[in-house]
Amino acid sequence: MAHAAALSAVIVGADRLGNIPDLLKRLNIAITHHISGRDPSHQKKTLQLPSGTELVILLTDFLGHNVMKTFRQAAQRSGIRVVACRRSVCSMQQALENCGLCDGNGEACGRDAAQEKVVRVMRRQ
Repeated sequence: MAHAAALSAVIVGADRLGNIPDLLKRLNIAITHHISGRDPSHQKKTLQLPSGTELVILLTDFLGHNVMKTFRQAAQRSGIRVVACRRSVCSMQQALENCGLCDGNGEACGRDAAQEKVVRVMRRQ
């Protein structure tokens, strides 16, 4: 069985990504660009995302509000989905689960499954 093409993602925020690339690779999400967000030009209103971008991941604990707003608006103009989370594997996985890009087991969901939202209720023991 052939695997679906990886989802192209731009990550914005943080200087280092730690173990996040491993998680995204397992979820069939390819990091095409990593932008630290430190450059003052990242606050421009007319920012263009790289062509072929299908997902923008904002690492909120390493970004200023203006930079986040700029990238979120650029994604909205292009019809690209945005995921915002902290720079940790657990936070990223939870955010991707919430938007339907992975299941509760850390496995990639199909792209069509991202349109459906499944909520699981788990009891603590």
